[in-house]
Amino acid sequence: MSISVRVPNLGESVVEGTVARWLVAEGDTVGLDQIIVELTTDKVDVEIPSPGAGVLTKILAAVDDTVEVGAEIAIIEEAGAQTGVESASAQPAAQPSPPSPPPVVEPPPPNAPVPAPTPLAQRAADVAQLDTSEVTGSGPHGRVTQRDVLEQAAPAAATPAPAPQPTQAAAQAPPAAVPAPRTAAPLAAKPVARAQAAQYGAGVEEGDRVIPMSRLRKLVADHMVYSKRTSPHVGTVAEIDMSAVAKLRKANKARFEEQHGVGLTFLPFIVSAVVRALRENPALNAQVIDDAIVEKRAINVGIAVETDKGLVVPVVRDADRLSLAGLTAAIDDLSSRARNKKLSADELRGGTFTISNPGRKGNLYGFAIINQPQVGILRMGEMVKRPVVRTIEGEDAIVIRSMMHLALSYDHRAVDGAPANSFLFRIRELLEAADFDL
Repeated sequence: MSISVRVPNLGESVVEGTVARWLVAEGDTVGLDQIIVELTTDKVDVEIPSPGAGVLTKILAAVDDTVEVGAEIAIIEEAGAQTGVESASAQPAAQPSPPSPPPVVEPPPPNAPVPAPTPLAQRAADVAQLDTSEVTGSGPHGRVTQRDVLEQAAPAAATPAPAPQPTQAAAQAPPAAVPAPRTAAPLAAKPVARAQAAQYGAGVEEGDRVIPMSRLRKLVADHMVYSKRTSPHVGTVAEIDMSAVAKLRKANKARFEEQHGVGLTFLPFIVSAVVRALRENPALNAQVIDDAIVEKRAINVGIAVETDKGLVVPVVRDADRLSLAGLTAAIDDLSSRARNKKLSADELRGGTFTISNPGRKGNLYGFAIINQPQVGILRMGEMVKRPVVRTIEGEDAIVIRSMMHLALSYDHRAVDGAPANSFLFRIRELLEAADFDL
Protein backbone atom coordinates (compact mmCIF):
# COMPACT_ATOMS: atom_id res chain seq x y z
CA MET A 1 0.00 0.00 0.00
CA SER A 2 1.33 3.41 -0.97
CA ILE A 3 1.46 6.29 1.51
CA SER A 4 1.39 9.83 0.21
CA VAL A 5 3.64 12.49 1.83
CA ARG A 6 2.00 15.90 1.51
CA VAL A 7 2.90 19.47 2.50
CA PRO A 8 1.15 20.26 5.82
CA ASN A 9 -0.46 23.53 6.88
CA LEU A 10 2.51 25.91 7.21
CA GLY A 11 0.98 28.72 9.25
CA GLU A 12 -1.11 31.85 8.88
CA SER A 13 -1.24 33.23 5.30
CA VAL A 14 1.48 30.79 4.15
CA VAL A 15 0.37 28.84 1.09
CA GLU A 16 3.72 27.70 -0.29
CA GLY A 17 7.10 26.54 0.90
CA THR A 18 10.46 25.74 -0.65
CA VAL A 19 12.12 22.33 -0.38
CA ALA A 20 15.33 23.04 1.50
CA ARG A 21 16.77 19.58 2.07
CA TRP A 22 15.85 15.91 1.75
CA LEU A 23 17.18 13.88 4.68
CA VAL A 24 16.55 10.56 2.91
CA ALA A 25 16.90 9.30 -0.65
CA GLU A 26 14.78 7.13 -2.90
CA GLY A 27 15.06 3.51 -1.79
CA ASP A 28 15.76 4.37 1.86
CA THR A 29 13.78 2.72 4.62
CA VAL A 30 11.97 5.23 6.84
CA GLY A 31 10.16 4.88 10.14
CA LEU A 32 6.91 6.37 11.35
CA ASP A 33 7.38 10.05 12.32
CA GLN A 34 11.00 10.05 11.10
CA ILE A 35 11.92 13.50 9.75
CA ILE A 36 12.45 13.08 6.02
CA VAL A 37 12.43 16.57 4.50
CA GLU A 38 12.85 20.23 5.49
CA LEU A 39 10.81 23.07 4.00
CA THR A 40 11.48 26.81 4.28
CA THR A 41 8.80 29.50 4.36
CA ASP A 42 8.87 33.22 5.15
CA LYS A 43 8.09 32.43 8.79
CA VAL A 44 9.67 29.16 9.83
CA ASP A 45 11.63 26.11 8.73
CA VAL A 46 9.35 23.08 8.85
CA GLU A 47 10.45 19.48 9.35
CA ILE A 48 8.03 17.02 7.77
CA PRO A 49 7.84 13.57 9.39
CA SER A 50 7.04 10.37 7.59
CA PRO A 51 3.31 9.50 7.89
CA GLY A 52 4.15 5.81 7.95
CA ALA A 53 6.89 3.18 7.97
CA GLY A 54 8.22 1.70 4.75
CA VAL A 55 10.46 2.41 1.78
CA LEU A 56 10.62 5.85 0.16
CA THR A 57 10.01 4.88 -3.46
CA LYS A 58 9.57 8.27 -5.10
CA ILE A 59 10.58 11.89 -4.46
CA LEU A 60 8.28 14.24 -6.39
CA ALA A 61 9.79 17.63 -5.42
CA ALA A 62 13.47 18.45 -5.76
CA VAL A 63 15.51 20.81 -3.58
CA ASP A 64 14.58 24.47 -4.30
CA ASP A 65 11.20 23.48 -5.76
CA THR A 66 8.28 25.60 -4.58
CA VAL A 67 5.43 23.42 -3.32
CA GLU A 68 1.93 24.39 -2.24
CA VAL A 69 0.19 23.36 0.96
CA GLY A 70 -1.42 19.96 0.35
CA ALA A 71 0.85 19.07 -2.58
CA GLU A 72 2.20 15.50 -2.78
CA ILE A 73 5.99 15.54 -2.52
CA ALA A 74 6.89 11.86 -1.98
CA ILE A 75 5.51 8.33 -1.98
CA ILE A 76 6.27 5.66 0.61
CA GLU A 77 5.59 1.97 0.08
CA GLU A 78 4.17 0.70 3.37
CA ALA A 79 6.27 -1.66 5.45
CA GLY A 80 5.43 -5.28 4.68
CA ALA A 81 4.24 -4.49 1.16
CA GLN A 82 6.19 -6.01 -1.70
CA THR A 83 7.92 -3.22 -3.56
CA GLY A 84 8.83 -3.35 -7.21
CA VAL A 85 12.49 -3.81 -6.30
CA GLU A 86 11.71 -6.72 -3.98
CA SER A 87 9.47 -8.36 -6.58
CA ALA A 88 12.14 -8.12 -9.23
CA SER A 89 14.78 -9.69 -6.98
CA ALA A 90 12.46 -12.58 -6.13
CA GLN A 91 11.88 -13.53 -9.81
CA PRO A 92 14.42 -15.18 -12.11
CA ALA A 93 16.23 -12.89 -14.47
CA ALA A 94 14.37 -12.18 -17.67
CA GLN A 95 15.24 -10.61 -20.95
CA PRO A 96 15.04 -6.83 -20.68
CA SER A 97 11.91 -5.42 -22.22
CA PRO A 98 11.98 -2.32 -24.37
CA PRO A 99 11.49 0.89 -22.42
CA SER A 100 7.93 2.11 -22.10
CA PRO A 101 7.11 5.27 -24.00
CA PRO A 102 6.77 8.39 -21.87
CA PRO A 103 3.23 9.15 -20.73
CA VAL A 104 1.30 11.46 -22.98
CA VAL A 105 0.16 14.63 -21.20
CA GLU A 106 -3.03 15.90 -22.70
CA PRO A 107 -2.89 19.68 -23.26
CA PRO A 108 -5.73 21.74 -21.84
CA PRO A 109 -8.57 22.62 -24.22
CA PRO A 110 -7.87 25.69 -26.38
CA ASN A 111 -10.45 27.82 -24.57
CA ALA A 112 -9.68 26.57 -21.06
CA PRO A 113 -9.00 29.41 -18.58
CA VAL A 114 -5.42 29.77 -17.38
CA PRO A 115 -5.22 29.14 -13.60
CA ALA A 116 -4.46 32.20 -11.49
CA PRO A 117 -0.84 32.55 -10.37
CA THR A 118 0.03 31.30 -6.92
CA PRO A 119 -0.16 33.93 -4.16
CA LEU A 120 3.62 34.07 -3.74
CA ALA A 121 4.01 34.34 -7.50
CA GLN A 122 1.65 37.31 -7.58
CA ARG A 123 3.52 39.01 -4.75
CA ALA A 124 6.86 38.45 -6.50
CA ALA A 125 5.37 39.82 -9.74
CA ASP A 126 4.13 42.93 -7.94
CA VAL A 127 7.62 43.55 -6.54
CA ALA A 128 9.27 42.98 -9.93
CA GLN A 129 6.54 44.99 -11.72
CA LEU A 130 5.77 42.08 -14.04
CA ASP A 131 2.45 41.14 -15.62
CA THR A 132 1.85 37.47 -14.76
CA SER A 133 -0.04 36.99 -18.04
CA GLU A 134 3.32 37.45 -19.78
CA VAL A 135 5.06 34.79 -17.65
CA THR A 136 5.15 31.19 -18.86
CA GLY A 137 3.88 29.01 -16.05
CA SER A 138 5.52 25.69 -15.16
CA GLY A 139 2.94 24.64 -12.59
CA PRO A 140 -0.03 22.32 -13.11
CA HIS A 141 -2.05 23.33 -16.18
CA GLY A 142 0.34 26.20 -16.83
CA ARG A 143 -0.09 27.89 -13.45
CA VAL A 144 2.53 30.57 -12.78
CA THR A 145 4.68 29.85 -9.72
CA GLN A 146 7.03 32.07 -7.74
CA ARG A 147 10.03 30.45 -9.42
CA ASP A 148 8.62 31.30 -12.88
CA VAL A 149 8.36 34.98 -11.92
CA LEU A 150 11.82 35.12 -10.35
CA GLU A 151 13.41 33.44 -13.39
CA GLN A 152 11.77 35.90 -15.78
CA ALA A 153 12.70 38.88 -13.59
CA ALA A 154 16.32 37.75 -13.20
CA PRO A 155 17.58 38.59 -16.72
CA ALA A 156 16.27 42.16 -16.49
CA ALA A 157 17.78 42.66 -13.05
CA ALA A 158 21.09 41.17 -14.10
CA THR A 159 21.62 43.52 -17.08
CA PRO A 160 21.04 47.09 -15.84
CA ALA A 161 23.79 48.53 -17.99
CA PRO A 162 26.46 47.34 -20.45
CA ALA A 163 29.31 45.76 -18.53
CA PRO A 164 32.88 46.95 -19.11
CA GLN A 165 35.13 44.60 -21.07
CA PRO A 166 37.21 42.43 -18.74
CA THR A 167 40.98 42.42 -18.94
CA GLN A 168 42.69 39.55 -20.70
CA ALA A 169 43.65 37.98 -17.37
CA ALA A 170 40.10 38.20 -16.12
CA ALA A 171 38.75 36.75 -19.38
CA GLN A 172 41.05 33.72 -19.05
CA ALA A 173 40.28 33.16 -15.38
CA PRO A 174 37.80 30.42 -14.50
CA PRO A 175 34.33 31.65 -13.58
CA ALA A 176 33.67 32.36 -9.92
CA ALA A 177 31.89 29.59 -8.07
CA VAL A 178 28.20 30.17 -7.47
CA PRO A 179 27.24 29.80 -3.79
CA ALA A 180 25.08 26.79 -3.04
CA PRO A 181 21.41 27.68 -2.45
CA ARG A 182 21.54 26.22 1.06
CA THR A 183 24.57 25.91 3.33
CA ALA A 184 25.07 24.75 6.87
CA ALA A 185 26.17 28.25 7.92
CA PRO A 186 24.99 31.68 6.75
CA LEU A 187 26.58 32.86 3.52
CA ALA A 188 29.53 35.09 4.34
CA ALA A 189 30.00 38.57 2.99
CA LYS A 190 32.82 38.87 0.49
CA PRO A 191 34.65 41.71 -1.24
CA VAL A 192 33.67 42.29 -4.85
CA ALA A 193 36.36 41.99 -7.49
CA ARG A 194 36.39 44.40 -10.40
CA ALA A 195 35.31 41.71 -12.86
CA GLN A 196 32.32 40.79 -10.65
CA ALA A 197 31.11 44.27 -9.75
CA ALA A 198 29.27 44.79 -13.05
CA GLN A 199 26.74 42.02 -12.36
CA TYR A 200 25.34 43.98 -9.38
CA GLY A 201 24.89 47.22 -11.31
CA ALA A 202 26.36 50.69 -10.98
CA GLY A 203 25.75 50.82 -7.23
CA VAL A 204 28.45 48.25 -6.44
CA GLU A 205 32.11 49.07 -6.79
CA GLU A 206 35.34 47.15 -6.40
CA GLY A 207 36.02 46.40 -2.73
CA ASP A 208 32.38 46.60 -1.61
CA ARG A 209 31.05 43.64 0.35
CA VAL A 210 28.14 41.70 -1.13
CA ILE A 211 26.07 39.79 1.42
CA PRO A 212 23.86 37.25 -0.37
CA MET A 213 20.31 37.09 0.95
CA SER A 214 19.37 33.78 2.54
CA ARG A 215 16.23 32.06 1.31
CA LEU A 216 14.42 33.08 4.51
CA ARG A 217 15.54 36.70 4.15
CA LYS A 218 14.16 36.82 0.62
CA LEU A 219 10.82 35.39 1.73
CA VAL A 220 10.57 37.82 4.65
CA ALA A 221 11.35 40.70 2.30
CA ASP A 222 8.63 39.52 -0.05
CA HIS A 223 6.09 39.37 2.78
CA MET A 224 7.01 42.86 4.03
CA VAL A 225 6.69 44.39 0.56
CA TYR A 226 3.35 42.66 0.11
CA SER A 227 2.06 44.11 3.40
CA LYS A 228 3.14 47.66 2.53
CA ARG A 229 1.56 47.43 -0.92
CA THR A 230 -1.66 45.94 0.46
CA SER A 231 -2.37 47.99 3.60
CA PRO A 232 -2.34 51.79 3.79
CA HIS A 233 -0.25 52.09 6.95
CA VAL A 234 -1.01 54.88 9.42
CA GLY A 235 0.90 55.41 12.67
CA THR A 236 0.17 56.99 16.02
CA VAL A 237 2.34 57.23 19.16
CA ALA A 238 1.55 57.44 22.87
CA GLU A 239 3.94 58.37 25.69
CA ILE A 240 3.37 56.09 28.67
CA ASP A 241 4.41 56.68 32.29
CA MET A 242 5.50 53.19 33.33
CA SER A 243 6.51 54.21 36.86
CA ALA A 244 3.59 52.47 38.57
CA VAL A 245 4.22 49.26 36.62
CA ALA A 246 7.95 49.46 37.44
CA LYS A 247 7.14 49.87 41.14
CA LEU A 248 4.68 46.94 41.09
CA ARG A 249 7.16 44.72 39.27
CA LYS A 250 10.03 45.57 41.62
CA ALA A 251 7.93 44.79 44.70
CA ASN A 252 6.80 41.38 43.38
CA LYS A 253 9.62 40.23 41.09
CA ALA A 254 11.42 37.89 43.51
CA ARG A 255 8.22 36.32 44.87
CA PHE A 256 6.76 35.93 41.38
CA GLU A 257 9.85 34.16 40.04
CA GLU A 258 9.98 31.82 43.05
CA GLN A 259 6.27 31.02 42.81
CA HIS A 260 5.97 30.60 39.03
CA GLY A 261 9.51 29.65 38.01
CA VAL A 262 9.80 32.36 35.36
CA GLY A 263 11.19 35.90 35.40
CA LEU A 264 8.78 38.84 35.42
CA THR A 265 9.55 41.32 32.62
CA PHE A 266 7.63 44.38 31.45
CA LEU A 267 6.32 42.63 28.32
CA PRO A 268 3.52 40.64 30.03
CA PHE A 269 2.13 43.86 31.54
CA ILE A 270 1.93 45.42 28.09
CA VAL A 271 0.40 42.28 26.56
CA SER A 272 -2.21 42.20 29.34
CA ALA A 273 -3.12 45.85 28.73
CA VAL A 274 -3.30 45.28 24.96
CA VAL A 275 -5.57 42.26 25.41
CA ARG A 276 -8.00 44.22 27.60
CA ALA A 277 -7.98 47.13 25.14
CA LEU A 278 -8.64 44.77 22.22
CA ARG A 279 -11.67 43.35 23.99
CA GLU A 280 -13.03 46.89 24.37
CA ASN A 281 -11.98 47.96 20.86
CA PRO A 282 -12.72 45.01 18.54
CA ALA A 283 -11.99 47.06 15.41
CA LEU A 284 -8.28 46.45 16.07
CA ASN A 285 -8.76 42.70 16.52
CA ALA A 286 -9.79 42.16 12.93
CA GLN A 287 -8.81 41.12 9.42
CA VAL A 288 -9.60 42.40 5.95
CA ILE A 289 -10.84 39.58 3.71
CA ASP A 290 -11.74 40.64 0.17
CA ASP A 291 -14.20 43.52 0.60
CA ALA A 292 -15.20 42.67 4.17
CA ILE A 293 -13.85 43.45 7.65
CA VAL A 294 -13.94 40.43 9.96
CA GLU A 295 -13.78 41.17 13.68
CA LYS A 296 -12.29 38.08 15.32
CA ARG A 297 -13.91 36.48 18.33
CA ALA A 298 -10.68 35.02 19.73
CA ILE A 299 -7.83 37.28 20.84
CA ASN A 300 -4.62 35.58 19.72
CA VAL A 301 -1.60 37.82 20.25
CA GLY A 302 1.53 37.35 18.16
CA ILE A 303 4.81 38.19 19.91
CA ALA A 304 7.62 39.08 17.50
CA VAL A 305 10.83 37.23 18.45
CA GLU A 306 14.24 37.82 16.87
CA THR A 307 16.16 34.58 16.22
CA ASP A 308 19.44 33.78 14.48
CA LYS A 309 17.41 32.95 11.36
CA GLY A 310 15.39 36.17 11.45
CA LEU A 311 12.09 37.37 12.84
CA VAL A 312 9.33 34.91 13.78
CA VAL A 313 5.97 35.61 15.40
CA PRO A 314 4.67 32.82 17.68
CA VAL A 315 1.09 33.24 18.87
CA VAL A 316 -0.33 33.27 22.41
CA ARG A 317 -3.78 31.82 21.85
CA ASP A 318 -6.84 33.04 23.77
CA ALA A 319 -4.65 35.58 25.53
CA ASP A 320 -7.69 37.23 27.12
CA ARG A 321 -8.31 34.06 29.14
CA LEU A 322 -4.86 34.08 30.73
CA SER A 323 -3.80 35.75 33.96
CA LEU A 324 -0.65 37.85 34.08
CA ALA A 325 1.22 34.79 35.34
CA GLY A 326 -0.23 32.71 32.49
CA LEU A 327 0.81 35.29 29.92
CA THR A 328 4.30 35.46 31.39
CA ALA A 329 4.74 31.68 31.20
CA ALA A 330 3.32 31.47 27.67
CA ILE A 331 5.54 34.28 26.34
CA ASP A 332 8.65 32.81 27.97
CA ASP A 333 7.92 29.34 26.59
CA LEU A 334 7.21 30.50 23.02
CA SER A 335 10.20 32.85 22.92
CA SER A 336 12.57 30.17 24.19
CA ARG A 337 11.36 27.57 21.71
CA ALA A 338 11.42 30.11 18.86
CA ARG A 339 15.12 30.75 19.47
CA ASN A 340 15.79 27.01 19.70
CA LYS A 341 13.79 26.26 16.51
CA LYS A 342 11.31 24.09 18.38
CA LEU A 343 8.09 25.81 17.29
CA SER A 344 5.47 23.99 15.26
CA ALA A 345 3.76 25.57 12.26
CA ASP A 346 0.47 25.71 14.21
CA GLU A 347 2.10 27.99 16.80
CA LEU A 348 2.82 30.57 14.10
CA ARG A 349 -0.68 30.89 12.69
CA GLY A 350 -4.00 32.31 13.83
CA GLY A 351 -2.72 35.60 15.25
CA THR A 352 -5.22 38.48 15.41
CA PHE A 353 -2.86 41.25 16.64
CA THR A 354 0.92 41.54 16.99
CA ILE A 355 3.28 43.15 19.52
CA SER A 356 6.89 43.88 18.60
CA ASN A 357 9.60 44.47 21.20
CA PRO A 358 12.88 45.40 19.48
CA GLY A 359 14.69 45.81 22.80
CA ARG A 360 16.92 48.45 24.32
CA LYS A 361 19.84 50.51 23.02
CA GLY A 362 18.33 53.85 22.08
CA ASN A 363 15.02 52.65 20.67
CA LEU A 364 12.77 55.68 21.25
CA TYR A 365 9.94 54.48 19.00
CA GLY A 366 9.33 53.20 15.49
CA PHE A 367 6.51 51.96 13.29
CA ALA A 368 6.39 48.25 12.49
CA ILE A 369 4.96 46.71 9.32
CA ILE A 370 1.55 45.08 9.79
CA ASN A 371 1.57 41.28 9.92
CA GLN A 372 -0.95 40.36 7.21
CA PRO A 373 -3.89 39.76 7.28
CA GLN A 374 -4.14 41.58 10.65
CA VAL A 375 -5.01 45.28 10.82
CA GLY A 376 -2.70 46.45 13.61
CA ILE A 377 0.70 46.01 15.25
CA LEU A 378 2.09 47.69 18.38
CA ARG A 379 5.81 48.42 18.66
CA MET A 380 7.42 49.01 22.05
CA GLY A 381 10.05 51.68 22.62
CA GLU A 382 12.82 51.72 25.20
CA MET A 383 11.84 52.56 28.77
CA VAL A 384 14.04 55.33 30.19
CA LYS A 385 13.96 57.62 33.22
CA ARG A 386 13.27 61.23 32.24
CA PRO A 387 12.24 64.46 33.96
CA VAL A 388 8.56 65.24 33.39
CA VAL A 389 6.09 67.76 34.77
CA ARG A 390 3.47 66.47 37.21
CA THR A 391 0.91 68.24 39.39
CA ILE A 392 1.50 67.41 43.05
CA GLU A 393 -0.84 68.84 45.68
CA GLY A 394 -2.04 71.46 43.22
CA GLU A 395 1.46 72.58 42.23
CA ASP A 396 3.45 71.75 39.10
CA ALA A 397 6.70 69.94 39.78
CA ILE A 398 9.48 68.34 37.80
CA VAL A 399 9.84 64.70 38.75
CA ILE A 400 11.71 61.64 37.44
CA ARG A 401 9.52 58.99 35.82
CA SER A 402 10.09 55.77 33.85
CA MET A 403 8.77 56.67 30.39
CA MET A 404 8.10 54.58 27.30
CA HIS A 405 6.69 55.25 23.83
CA LEU A 406 4.24 52.81 22.24
CA ALA A 407 3.73 53.16 18.48
CA LEU A 408 0.66 51.71 16.75
CA SER A 409 0.61 50.95 13.02
CA TYR A 410 -2.88 50.30 11.68
CA ASP A 411 -4.56 49.50 8.37
CA HIS A 412 -6.59 52.55 7.31
CA ARG A 413 -8.81 50.37 5.12
CA ALA A 414 -10.36 48.90 8.26
CA VAL A 415 -9.53 51.32 11.10
CA ASP A 416 -10.09 55.07 11.27
CA GLY A 417 -8.08 57.47 13.40
CA ALA A 418 -10.63 57.82 16.22
CA PRO A 419 -10.88 54.10 17.17
CA ALA A 420 -7.12 53.66 16.73
CA ASN A 421 -6.39 56.56 19.10
CA SER A 422 -9.03 55.33 21.57
CA PHE A 423 -7.38 51.90 21.57
CA LEU A 424 -3.92 53.33 22.25
CA PHE A 425 -5.26 55.74 24.88
CA ARG A 426 -6.92 52.82 26.70
CA ILE A 427 -3.61 50.94 26.78
CA ARG A 428 -2.01 54.02 28.32
CA GLU A 429 -4.73 54.26 30.99
CA LEU A 430 -4.33 50.62 31.98
CA LEU A 431 -0.54 50.78 32.22
CA GLU A 432 -0.40 54.05 34.15
CA ALA A 433 -3.00 52.73 36.62
CA ALA A 434 -1.00 49.48 36.99
CA ASP A 435 -4.14 47.58 38.01
CA PHE A 436 -2.75 44.08 37.56
CA ASP A 437 -3.38 41.01 39.68
CA LEU A 438 -0.10 39.34 40.67
